[in-house]
Amino acid sequence: LLENREVNSPGPDRAVVFQNHSLLPWLTVYENVRLGVDKVFASSKTRGERDAWTMHNLNLVQMAHAKDKRPSEISGGMKQRVGIARALAMEPKVLLLDEPFGALDALTRAHLQDSVMALHQKLGNTILMITHDVDEAVLLSDRIVMMTNGPSARIGEVLDVPLARPRKRLELATNAGYLKCRQRVLEFLYERHRFVEAA
Repeated sequence: LLENREVNSPGPDRAVVFQNHSLLPWLTVYENVRLGVDKVFASSKTRGERDAWTMHNLNLVQMAHAKDKRPSEISGGMKQRVGIARALAMEPKVLLLDEPFGALDALTRAHLQDSVMALHQKLGNTILMITHDVDEAVLLSDRIVMMTNGPSARIGEVLDVPLARPRKRLELATNAGYLKCRQRVLEFLYERHRFVEAA
């Protein structure tokens, strides 16, 4: 997967954000993010720089105010934001996102989508994201892989998204290319639903 090497163990060059948070309950919000920062940047950043980078990423997800709280003291959506901050703070080469924004309010969701796009622009890393949100898929993706239904799901269609970067959501709202991609994804979903009903 990375540099034509087989991946068979975890590593700091890959980060995952799951649907549900995966925070360590005995650590504070700050410590959960700092753990990854220390692992990745121990030899390249000073202690003060690692502290500043941890706080930068907590600010990015609007969680700096809760830095001293433990996971049991914050809501599910807040836990998810901390998990996203931890992944972003590692600046991974490959970022795997499994519906990471589902539990978030619309404004926080939009803010974090923008953060992920900015990170991608800066690092040129590979991001693989699972989402059921059509607008999110078109906004964030260079390629959308649409799956068929069921336990034996297969690739149903692959759609290239030929939209220039950086992308600005308000400008895309009336962009013909964006609307065409959005329409094709919706058509695929409705066709798939029709086939499922027929079966």
